[in-house]
Amino acid sequence: MTTDRDKAFKLLKQHVKNEKMIIHSLSSEAVMRGLARRLGREEDRWGLAGLLHDIDVEETNAEPTLHALKAAELLEELQLDEEILDAIRMHNEMATGQERTTEFQHALAAGETITGLIYATTLVYPDKKIAGIKYKSVAKRMKQPAFAASVKRENIMECEKIGIPLDEFIQISVDAMREIHEEIGI
Repeated sequence: MTTDRDKAFKLLKQHVKNEKMIIHSLSSEAVMRGLARRLGREEDRWGLAGLLHDIDVEETNAEPTLHALKAAELLEELQLDEEILDAIRMHNEMATGQERTTEFQHALAAGETITGLIYATTLVYPDKKIAGIKYKSVAKRMKQPAFAASVKRENIMECEKIGIPLDEFIQISVDAMREIHEEIGI
């Protein structure tokens, strides 16, 4: 799957130029891999969904009716299986007009969303390093709607729909992002 991941990352870099979006994609990949390990799923497949879910964000300007649908089109050349493409489409329910129903869909929606809250929490720490943040700090900020206000807490709470309590989900996610701290610069 390394070759697939290399091709996927190259394709992501062709379509996404904003470095913060690349960091978000790498963070989402790491979280999805962590969730896959916890749930006994295929890490490479789940990681690809996290890495590629926002590949169309610049092309669609994150337009809610287009974002994620265009991503699935852009990913045709990678010949990803339908379950990955479905999870990518469904991370933005607004574009599909449907509700998420599968474990993979809920995991991607929760996993890619928590990265923003973790990143924002890291930036309020004096050293701005993920190594120093505590899980409880992220949980505390989860309860503060004004903090990182654009982060959809309801998406994060979908972790419970895959059988992972919020506190454990935060721990898995922070640990996953810590594993790639050099790559994402925090």
